[in-house]
Amino acid sequence: MSRAAVALVLLAAFLLAGFGWRTLVQVRRHGDTGWRFERSGPEKVVGPLLLLAFVLMGAGPVAALAAGDAHRPGGVASLVDGALGPAAAAAGVLLALAAGAVTVVAQAQMGASWRIGVQAGERTALITHGLYASVRNPIFTGMLSFGGGLALLVPNAPTLIGALLGVVAIEAQVRLVEEPNLRTVQGAPYLAWASRTGRFVPRLGRLPGAGRVSGAGATHR
Repeated sequence: MSRAAVALVLLAAFLLAGFGWRTLVQVRRHGDTGWRFERSGPEKVVGPLLLLAFVLMGAGPVAALAAGDAHRPGGVASLVDGALGPAAAAAGVLLALAAGAVTVVAQAQMGASWRIGVQAGERTALITHGLYASVRNPIFTGMLSFGGGLALLVPNAPTLIGALLGVVAIEAQVRLVEEPNLRTVQGAPYLAWASRTGRFVPRLGRLPGAGRVSGAGATHR
């Protein structure tokens, strides 16, 4: 099987497990899809941008298959292929598989609190155990890593642009939407947790001094 075909299989599995299966579980267990994307503010742009990122990450392998040259791509892909050869493909597959596992585990650990997007003012339990004891956004960590894995497998223009757009969309969602909302809704408990856990990887992206914020008026979940 070519690298492009493997990339498509991995992408389909990731979307089915990360979005389809999790939505089904959410409905069956909690009677709610968990989907909350707003049609205003930053999310009005972030949602379509993230969708475009996944479309491009799928278009890259499709283009490689259509060209019939998935093993000898040009441009940046040629550089990666020539320098790393099979190692790039192996690293891409392993990274994508690990990213998928992290995403699914992180979603399961969120339980009823799992959401796609934010509904302003909605309060759910603040999850700080499991992967969330070290990283505040392990689901997004998985998504970012998955994009990197696909880019290693099929490093052509659509896949690389898609992976980059995914980074932009996720950064915007976290920094402009989710973190401000959590500050408001969860208050001091969120700020204390954010002061000791990284944004996407352990210890990086912590909110300095947040743990010293007074708990007066905070929401405890």
